[in-house]
Amino acid sequence: MLDSLATWFHNRPRVKLAALLTAPLFWLVVAYIGSLCSLLVTSFYSINSFTGNVIHTFNLNNFKEVFSNSSYHNVILRTLGISIAVTFICGFLAVPIAFYIAKIAKPRAQKILVAAILTPLWASYLVKIYSWRTMLEPNSGVIDWLLGPIGIRSPGFGIIGIIIGLSYLWLPYMILPIYAGFDRLPNSLLDASSDLGARNLYTFKRVIAPIIFPSIVAGSVFTFSLSLGDYITAQIIGGKIQMLGNVVYQNYSLNLPFAATISIVPIAIMGIYLTAIRKVGALSNE
Repeated sequence: MLDSLATWFHNRPRVKLAALLTAPLFWLVVAYIGSLCSLLVTSFYSINSFTGNVIHTFNLNNFKEVFSNSSYHNVILRTLGISIAVTFICGFLAVPIAFYIAKIAKPRAQKILVAAILTPLWASYLVKIYSWRTMLEPNSGVIDWLLGPIGIRSPGFGIIGIIIGLSYLWLPYMILPIYAGFDRLPNSLLDASSDLGARNLYTFKRVIAPIIFPSIVAGSVFTFSLSLGDYITAQIIGGKIQMLGNVVYQNYSLNLPFAATISIVPIAIMGIYLTAIRKVGALSNE
């Protein structure tokens, strides 16, 4: 009975694939796409200021408030700027780290280094952020204690602190895709470039960069999207600085339709970003 069933599946690969994907696709449609549609619909509702109940009548008041209020413009631009800065910093740090792991370190050391990159992901998000709060504390933090005698002071709580914290949190998500890209890069290409007299910078620009560019873009999707929706880091080490996530968090229990409207902003930004990536074909080789 089992042998005949296995033979049936083996002879019908399309049926087998469809059967395997049915449950994940159903979960994607119901839990993810369904929740996004519900979020979009809720954003067109309003709140009764007296009772606090949601009024299920379609209107554009929430969108008018977001796009006409300069305070929300500043929050959107600030969040976008922080996300871009974090992505660039992570990319700048990840490329040499990933190159060393993939091309310079010995095979045994590679496994240890990859494990070291993965280990922080097992630590609690809050533990890591509160650790940075301890280090960034003005006048009494670890940074001032260690580097204060040589004239380097802690940036304290604010935009710089948020960028440092988010860069630390999301750096592994940038290193791993780039490491995978370097790992697929044949050493023979580097040797051929060197034999032909190309310098290191030229080799990186003409040989390495085009091959690992899709990996960098893949890593940027993680760092950019995660930074765009973060609110805990800004709440703990951001001082009075607010990001889009903080606005959503503050309005969730008070004005759910308006919180839904704010939530659509980072989703729209990521949609534009992913569309641009697809247009230029940056992930075509990934």
